[in-house]
Amino acid sequence: MKLIIGLIIVSGAVFGGFMMAGGHMLALYQPAEYVIIGGGALGAFIIANPPRIITAAFKGVPALLKGAKYSKQTYMELLALMYNLFAKARKEGLMALESDIDEPKESEIFTAYPKLMSNHHLIEFICDYLRLMVGGNMNAFEIEQLMDVELETHHHEISQPSHAVTIASDGLPGFGIVAAVMGVVVTMGYISEPPEILGMKVAAALVGTFLGILLAYGFVGPMAAAMSSREEEEGKLFECAKICIMATLNGYTPQIAVEFGRKALYSHNRPGFLELEEYIKEQKK
Repeated sequence: MKLIIGLIIVSGAVFGGFMMAGGHMLALYQPAEYVIIGGGALGAFIIANPPRIITAAFKGVPALLKGAKYSKQTYMELLALMYNLFAKARKEGLMALESDIDEPKESEIFTAYPKLMSNHHLIEFICDYLRLMVGGNMNAFEIEQLMDVELETHHHEISQPSHAVTIASDGLPGFGIVAAVMGVVVTMGYISEPPEILGMKVAAALVGTFLGILLAYGFVGPMAAAMSSREEEEGKLFECAKICIMATLNGYTPQIAVEFGRKALYSHNRPGFLELEEYIKEQKK
């Protein structure tokens, strides 16, 4: 909804202002300019990126219509999941988690949180490091270093689609200039025509510059920024899980371990201490 509202405001302000100044919308209908700018930008995007990034980018833009990917409820579920895993390990020993982390789809603890289970990368991340804890062959410092390497790789990977769209946005004004220059080249063939015809040709050429800049700064660029924000939310989920695991490795109780993770969340998604405690108690019933 936020995306639609933003697009309506941008379009309304730009085209509405154009008409208020006495412009006619039909003057902006220049199919040749659209083909040059749109086709050129799309072709360059395909040349610059591998298929997996192209696919992810085209999936990422429609996903913006769904709003925020994660809510406070999602983070509460993550903290409750971590608490239940740590509480079981503290009560029955780390080896008791072996069946849960080997088959999370069969685990009562994991399956209690279906939304988290749909995030296969997150579940794999949690299980991998709990498995290292169960194995006991690495100390806390070594595990944290390994986590940091994985999180850095994960962040780089998930940020590639938005980065690719940002680069495409940066190129749109250039393609607008290309369209305008080609329009001027066409206009030169009409140099002997009356001023009214020559003026129409010049105006058509300038539409290319207008369209390239508008698409870059009014549509594609903001969409890339929105995609980047969604990717940052994904990274925060992993960071929260990491901090909870590290707190447990350093000997803190399950309650304190999830408190470490809670403090790592942004304020608008961070549940209160008592709110989280009450939620965990309800999950036990």
